[in-house]
Amino acid sequence: MAPPRLALALAAMVDIALHARPQPVSAKALAARHALPPRHLEAVLQALVHHGLLKGLRGPHGGYELARERRRISAGDVARAVLGPGIAESGPGGSAGSELAGLVVAPLVAEAAAAYLAALDAVTVEDLCGRAEVAKVAGPRAGPDFII
Repeated sequence: MAPPRLALALAAMVDIALHARPQPVSAKALAARHALPPRHLEAVLQALVHHGLLKGLRGPHGGYELARERRRISAGDVARAVLGPGIAESGPGGSAGSELAGLVVAPLVAEAAAAYLAALDAVTVEDLCGRAEVAKVAGPRAGPDFII
């Protein structure tokens, strides 16, 4: 099961990919579609902007749109943006600094994290949009996903 922050970020990316044309998607509209208070989304959206996955546009018709083509954004990119670089680090965390933790547990956790990220890297926002359309949860397609 994906961490809630990652699940929210992926849902937001797919929603924005599907609804950002002709107008960017406002945080308010995004929050309404996902039944969340806008403040829950802002930190996630800002992390995605900071990592170059979304563009935030200000003004009365502002909101968010993808920063690049959805086929060029992987679920792994989203995970790294919202979960931070620690997702792939090998430390067991907490106060477990024993040899057992360092030599046995940490490598296992690092291997699992690498496999998790590899699986996420194999799926793009485009793939997720296709899944949403097949599941009939996408809504109407709004046109091209990226304009230069």
